[in-house]
Amino acid sequence: MHFDYTPRGVCSRAIHIDLADDGKTIEQVSFEGGCNGNLKAVSKLVKGHSVDEIVGILEGNTCGPRPTSCADQLARALVEASESATA
Repeated sequence: MHFDYTPRGVCSRAIHIDLADDGKTIEQVSFEGGCNGNLKAVSKLVKGHSVDEIVGILEGNTCGPRPTSCADQLARALVEASESATA
């Protein structure tokens, strides 16, 4: 299942997510914009893990003075993607 998310309040412009058919396992994540090296690393680290596990780790992460971050936006995107997969 493919899901595209437009993050808010961060440097990245888009997050592309592929979940397993059950909507619970991350198969692939990619970002447009943002800190290229860091976001490539995040994408590699989350691959193969469950949505719930990654949301629990990344949710609430901030970037400098911002109340969110690309990682926090990924957590939000994963929740939406998972919910749309099971709807």
